[in-house]
This record gives sequence, structure tokens and C-alpha cells, in this order.
Amino acid sequence: MHITPAIAQQLETYTIKRPNEVLLVHTLAADTEDQILIFKGFSSSLMQPTDFNPDNSVFAPNAELVAVDRLKSPYLPNDPQYIQRDMTWEMMAVLLTDIGIV
Repeated sequence: MHITPAIAQQLETYTIKRPNEVLLVHTLAADTEDQILIFKGFSSSLMQPTDFNPDNSVFAPNAELVAVDRLKSPYLPNDPQYIQRDMTWEMMAVLLTDIGIV
């Protein structure tokens, strides 16, 4: 699944509506893996430099969604507390629909 600006916005909106959760989005673009952490509507790469301007997407233009992990907030890198791991876009879309985002 290609991550479009609309999909990125939906994921950010999810974390605004669910502030007790953090999304960890695993992507692949041109053989380069990335992990994007989304919390309260803001996205940040854990593996690549993140642009200081929040209006610029953190996702590479050709990024493909590999999986989404849902974690409890706050995110603790040394002790992540997973709610659900390795979600597909279809699984995430159901959650987005359930809370009225899609």
C-alpha cells in the first residue's frame, strides 16, 4: 500500500482521537526501511532525519506501508508496550472507520 498524503493525515488524525496511543508505521521506499512514530497528530522518523517543518511529510514520496504497530502512550523506546503489532492497512482502515475517520 502506497502511503499517500491522505493516508498520512488519517493516521495522524487517529492519534489525535486516540491520545493514549502511539502508532509506529514501518515503511519501505527504494529499498530503505524507515519507522515513523505518530503521536497526537505529529509524525517523526526514528531512522531518518525529520524535516523541522511539520507541513512537510515525514513519509518518503514513494513509501510503501509494511506494517503498523499500536503502542500505549507514552512511547518508551526501552520498554514499548504494544497493543497490536504487524497490522496491515486493511486492519488499520477498520479502526479508522470505527472512529469516524474514513
